Amino acid sequence: MLEVNRHKNIEILSYSEVTNVEGHVGSYEVTVEKKPRFVNNDCNGCGACAEACPIYCSNYFDEYLGARKAIDIAFGQAVPFLYDIQRDNCVECFACVNECELDAIDFSQKPEYETFTVGSIIIATGWDIYEPKNEYGYGKYENVITQAQLERMLAPNGPLEGHLHRVSDEKKPEEIVFIQCVGSRDTERTYCSGICCMLALKNAKLLKEEFPDANITICYIDMRTNEKGFEEYYKRTKQKNIRLIRGKVGEVSEDPETKNVKLRVYSSLTDEIINIDADLVVLSTAALPSKGTEQIAKVINLDTDRNGFLTESHFGLLPQETKTKGIFIAGFAQGPKDIAYSVSQARAAASKVAELTSAGEIDLELIVAEVNEDLCISCKRCERECPKGAITISNGEVAIVDEINCDGCGVCAACCPTQAIDVRYSRDEQLYAEIKGLLSGG
Repeated sequence: MLEVNRHKNIEILSYSEVTNVEGHVGSYEVTVEKKPRFVNNDCNGCGACAEACPIYCSNYFDEYLGARKAIDIAFGQAVPFLYDIQRDNCVECFACVNECELDAIDFSQKPEYETFTVGSIIIATGWDIYEPKNEYGYGKYENVITQAQLERMLAPNGPLEGHLHRVSDEKKPEEIVFIQCVGSRDTERTYCSGICCMLALKNAKLLKEEFPDANITICYIDMRTNEKGFEEYYKRTKQKNIRLIRGKVGEVSEDPETKNVKLRVYSSLTDEIINIDADLVVLSTAALPSKGTEQIAKVINLDTDRNGFLTESHFGLLPQETKTKGIFIAGFAQGPKDIAYSVSQARAAASKVAELTSAGEIDLELIVAEVNEDLCISCKRCERECPKGAITISNGEVAIVDEINCDGCGVCAACCPTQAIDVRYSRDEQLYAEIKGLLSGG
């Protein structure tokens, strides 16, 4: 992010949100809401305000495992490097205002709106983490955590400075259990998140290096290691004396004295019930479409699948394109994928944008749908069936075709009950004349 911020042709609008998109390919009007930080750009990141602030609150960046001040920097490599105020926790004592020598703190800030004209758009809104409330004792038992929390614990800049211990008593764990596919691969979310298997293997390997004498178990449905080098990594992890049990955890309870988590696991390979008395349980939770994905889909009127991921024009042939010309998708916004897949798709989307805009103008086909206003009965069938969303009907008026987004596929003409729609240069009388000419040999 720091390198991107230094690029002269890239402008980062952090802590901002797209609220409206209008127009068409080559000329989209994008309105962005810049949310107030209550700290202006005069801030030099000295930290005097945070030292003076008397209020501590939980740190969202550390998965709520650590604390931060009500005014603080979001994280070490934040761009821009400005402090921000958590107004929900701030008591407005103004100690920060009195301490700031640059008068950079402004409690009167309001949201600002800015409109840009752009030729194309790439949507890469990422993903959110499923929170397993009351599943496997999460939120109830202290020593049940998620993979995201474990990542922050193992991070050198995390709340534990990279050295793991139990949440309940800060002791070194001796029996660690990973439970896979929490919140996914079920009737509600049937898809695989695509990252959990390798994440569990990586973290189990790291923990084994830090705690060589600890027993580490991974309970999984199936181990999906289908990318380059993944299978070899899986085999190396097994050689570290890490136990893998193919089966689901059935019962979870806590010993009130030791705070250990007691698990009953059914192994589908050995057809036996295995009891484990775990010091620490780590849940690999599902990856969900981000809230930003849902919001941008409504703003731009894009289609989503049953799970909430953005729908591409064609999964195999057009995985970056959407139904709207000039709008592309990349990364987890389109569906679950690992880092390598996300990077390759992002590069593909960028190349699509370059291909579209580098010429300075866009060539459009003239073969588009046309509406006979005398025959249109405003039944909205064409609007529902159009795969590009290029037809709109409002207030009982006749159908209106967006000629820029229409690609002349003819679906609307085929479904119209009154034959009010034809495709330019492919009208019925033209086709009949062509067929008649072919049959007559002329």
